Amino acid sequence: MFSQNSHFHWTGRVDNEGGINSRRWHQVMEQTTSQTDIALLGFSCDLGVAVNKGRVGAKAGPNAIRASLCSLAWHLDKSIKDLGNVDSQHNLEEAQHNYSQQINAALNSSAFVIGLGGGHEIALASYSGLRKNVQAKTKPKIGIINFDAHFDLRIPSPNASSGTAFYQIAQACKQYTEAFHYTCLGVAKPANTQALFQCAQTLKVGYLLDEDCQLDAAKALLTPMLQEVDELYVTVCLDAFSASLAPGVSAPSSFGISLPFVISIIRWLTTQQAQMNFKWRLMDIAELNPVFDIDSRTAKLAARILFESVHAKAVSIDNSV
Repeated sequence: MFSQNSHFHWTGRVDNEGGINSRRWHQVMEQTTSQTDIALLGFSCDLGVAVNKGRVGAKAGPNAIRASLCSLAWHLDKSIKDLGNVDSQHNLEEAQHNYSQQINAALNSSAFVIGLGGGHEIALASYSGLRKNVQAKTKPKIGIINFDAHFDLRIPSPNASSGTAFYQIAQACKQYTEAFHYTCLGVAKPANTQALFQCAQTLKVGYLLDEDCQLDAAKALLTPMLQEVDELYVTVCLDAFSASLAPGVSAPSSFGISLPFVISIIRWLTTQQAQMNFKWRLMDIAELNPVFDIDSRTAKLAARILFESVHAKAVSIDNSV
């Protein structure tokens, strides 16, 4: 089911000094379906987390992220709109299908679309929406960068979950005889079995372990993939960060990657689009579970990542005009 902003009211701090230069996110947020630079779309679902035996609660993640975005300062001369949430009922496949349809539509009316999760089952839905949007091409070449402690390459047995999304994408690519371009940054060795590492090797997945996540190593790993693809999809699973930064997730991490690392990669990606000739129009953030968050740490982390992504992308939007 799709709900147009029925469960969230954008409100927050108001500073009277400075006029237009004192605006915050809640003061610039539009709730329309018109053309815009940036669009937010929530995926209110954690059915896949439950199947994957994780801690449920991520269904409330989208609005928790919005709440942490509300009072952030707005520094851009760009339009932004909130498209509301795709709500799940009792059927994961239906929720993913509905979300993919909304992503496809959002990509037609916005230069940059950001998904708010929700469990990481959002990944299959996001990818499907992007593929629909570019399927006019004979062989759409889509690259995926996943910041995650987990490969999420489990085989549905029999049911899909938050841990099967990228295996399902790989099988879809096989069905369509398209290359599977997937890189995972932040893999935690204790959280992934030998079978998952073997699956990653078989599918030719690029990855960095959490302990190896440095900017130069990531650039070297990502560059060959980015030179091969037409479209890029970036997804951030909040369990990639340590539990001290991100306690409110379905599967907390003991080690984790750093926020400066993720921000540096995001900024670097926006500078590479023209040089490597790919488009980056879609990202999402997954696994925020407000039930287990402490002082909104995880929600604030998600908001900062989105803040930095929007700012980095604003430059590339200007350059594409």
